[in-house]
Parts: sequence; structure tokens; C-alpha cells
Amino acid sequence: MAEYLLEMNHITKIFPGVKALDDVSFNLKKGEIHAIVGENGAGKSTFIKTLTGVHQPDGGEIILDGERIIMSDPLVAQKHGIAAIYQHAASYPDLSAAENIFIGHEFMVGPFVSWTKANREAQKLLDSVGANFPATASVGSLSVAQQQLVEIAKALSQNARILIMDEPTAALSKRESEELYSIARKLRDEGVAIILISHRFEDIFGLADRATVFRDAHYIGTWNIDECDEKMLVKHMVGHEIGDFFPKKKTQIGEELLRVENLSRTGYFRDVSFNLHAGEIVGLTGLVGAGRTEVVEAVFGITKADSGEVYVNGKQVPHKRSPRMMMDMNFGLLPEDRQKQGLHLRWSINHNTSLPVIDECTNGIFLSGKKEYDLSNKMKELLAIKAPSVETHSGALSGGNQQKVVVGKQLAANTRIIVLDEPTKGVDVGSKAQIYQLMSDLASQGMGILMISSEMPEVMNMSDRIYVMSEGHITKEFKAEGLTQEEILTAAMPAEREG
Repeated sequence: MAEYLLEMNHITKIFPGVKALDDVSFNLKKGEIHAIVGENGAGKSTFIKTLTGVHQPDGGEIILDGERIIMSDPLVAQKHGIAAIYQHAASYPDLSAAENIFIGHEFMVGPFVSWTKANREAQKLLDSVGANFPATASVGSLSVAQQQLVEIAKALSQNARILIMDEPTAALSKRESEELYSIARKLRDEGVAIILISHRFEDIFGLADRATVFRDAHYIGTWNIDECDEKMLVKHMVGHEIGDFFPKKKTQIGEELLRVENLSRTGYFRDVSFNLHAGEIVGLTGLVGAGRTEVVEAVFGITKADSGEVYVNGKQVPHKRSPRMMMDMNFGLLPEDRQKQGLHLRWSINHNTSLPVIDECTNGIFLSGKKEYDLSNKMKELLAIKAPSVETHSGALSGGNQQKVVVGKQLAANTRIIVLDEPTKGVDVGSKAQIYQLMSDLASQGMGILMISSEMPEVMNMSDRIYVMSEGHITKEFKAEGLTQEEILTAAMPAEREG
């Protein structure tokens, strides 16, 4: 019997002008969880698409169960029991869970689909992965975590032997992540081999048996998980030591820039009060659904609060405020979903950067290409945005570089107060370190930063003060120095109710 269920040897993939994979090798044992890690652009996605038949390699071989396989299209991969679950579920929201699970391989009785049998078999699969919803439920009505269970059940319905999980916990709460971990371990113990792609070290060290590092389209190495630590993996991923991963500088805390008093919005949050000073990084954390994003949207004027006051630089802001009004007061917001809310993906870095200050990039009534270029190129250099030029479309950038473009928009507008909503979500470790350095530099220059984050290490290491939210209200304010993760999580837990 072969030692490895899957071997991918010397895989090369070339796109016009780009070598996306350069002599990359990988192997996978039956019943193991094997993590593939690397920065954005390291080749992970191309590698997975090659395994699943989306791309055909220009060199190398794929061996499954000791036999060479030509993955000519995704149906070949499916036939051989290879399935993938992506961060954004590729489901049909208007169809039921059962319909999504068996689409393409329905139970037929003559010319008709037997939905009775489909619902029954889908429910068995959902029950096996701990789902707490019926197979007849519309997928669009399910949470992200529940939609992932549908995708896992779909893979199992196709007798998947190799399951690829691409950033599976990126949009999940800590509790939902733990539940997914349990399911992954159960599948592993039943003999399913899992390839895990994740930027989160909690996933890697909490689940994986082995880890393989890619860097700049090359294979770097494979290690048993008990032979490596976070620092070692980071070094191999970026090619050098990252000195202080959380480079928080000691800064002089200045005047109050923002004060929120008793802000409430029925059904979302109530009596929320906090403040922010110049030179300060304030963390706003809590479990997913605690109301953090909803609060800053009301502060920024995206939604309307029912009551409460907002003060910027000591001046009360009108209740009927708008994002334009807040931007004119040097207040910026980097939204959690950078692709949908922070960028025009079909626009260049150039046009995205200049958008908030378009009036300053004109000569009379005409747009000045030179002014726009000079501004965006300045931000590209300042933030070390990796792109051939500022004419590059933002949709072609990695997640970390897209995040930098959104930050560049705020800096171009001379922002003094900036809200960063999950600033490192879906960002590789090298870009995380750069974003942390940028935050520290901006605070040292007198900017006030409000950081919303579910990542405990960055909250604890980058904040001066921390506010914890639970069920729509702030339960605790902490000084970051000497604080433990347990204290934060205790304050974030919903209060026990009687009855």
C-alpha cells in the first residue's frame, strides 16, 4: 500500500507573464489534516485549482493511490473523490440544503427527481456533521457556519476522500470555529484526508498534523506540526525574521478626538459610550454579533441612531449626519468587507485612492491625471503596495494589498480619526505585520485609531485601551497592559438569563 494517498510532484503552472507555480511538490496521507500556508500570492490558490481540475499544469504529475491521474476538468477530480469548500460558499441561496447537496447527482425515479429520498439522505448527512437545521431549509436563510456544513455534507454525498478547506473559519466566531474543528477531526478519524488553507495560526496549530509552506510560487518545506512554531512558520513564509510582530510604539496621548455618549439603535445596540484620543489605538472587541460594526456605522452616519450623542474634536455632531459630513470632519472608516464596501474592484488603485478627494485632483472642472497619479503613487510608496503600477485594477491585488489601498484612501483625505473594522481579516502574515506597523506609525503621528477586531492577539498587543461588547452594549473597559485573554472573553460572553 502506498504511503501517500496523494502526491503532486514538480507542479509548474504558467500564466501569461507569470509563473504561478514553480516546481512545487506536495503529498497527503490518508486520514491526516495537512495545512498549506504562505502569503497571498504564494501560489496556494493556483495549486488547489490545479488539484481540482480548474487549471491544468504545464509540468509535473498528480498521483492518486499510486496511479498517475490527468485532472483534465473538475468532474475528473469529483470522480476521484476530491472536493473543495471555500471561504465564500458556492451555494444556491434560493434552493434548500438538500437541493444544494444533491445538485448534479439527484435521486431519479424514471424522469423525475425523488425529493423525498433526497431530503431523507440529506438529513442523514447533515446530522452526521452536527447540523441543527432541517434539510428543507433555504440555504439563504442559514448562517455562514451553517452554509459551510451544507458544503461539507455535499462533499460527503460525493464520497469525498480528499476535502480541501480554504479559509474555513475566516467568517466564523470562536465558538463556530471550535465546532468546525470538531467536525474536521471527526472526518479525519474516519479516514478523510483534509487539506487546510488558512492565514490563522489558531487553525493551523489547532487542527493540522503537518504543514507545508509555499513562498513566491515555490515549495519551501514540510514539517510535522509538533516540530514547528509560529515564529518558524512566519520566517519560512516571508523569507526573513519578522522582528516585533506587534510593533506598538509608546505615544503621547493627546486631546480627545471622539466621544460617543449613550448611543442606541433599537434591536442593535443600546447606551454605548466610549472615547478616543489623539495618538491612541482603542480596541473594540466582542463575539461576532455583539453589535460592534453596527455602532460605528451609526457613528459614521451610514445608519441612524435612535438616541445618543457623538462629539468630534469637542463639537457635537448633528443627529442627521452622513458619511460625507463625517469625512469632511476628517473621520474615516475602513469597512470590514473591503471588496464590497471599501473598493471599486474594476477601478485602478489610482481612481480608488483619489475618490475621497476628487475635488482636490482637478484643474477647474476637469480631472487632473497628474495630480491623481502623484497622490496615488505617493500612497503606493508609503504603504508598500505590491502592484506593477497605480493603473493596476484593485480586483487584481492580493487581500493585503487591497486593504492597503483602502487605508491609502483614508490617508489621502487627511483623516485624523480612523475606524479599522477587522483590519487584518483574510490578510497574510507578512501584510499583517505591515498593517500593524502602519497603525503604530499613524498613532505616533497623532491620529486616533478605533480598531474593531475578533483577533485577541492583535487586540491585546496593539491597543492602549479595550472596550468589550456583548449583546449590543459595552460590558467592560480595560487598559491593555497586563490584560489576559480570559478577562476579555469573560466580559464578551452573553449574560446568563433567568427562566
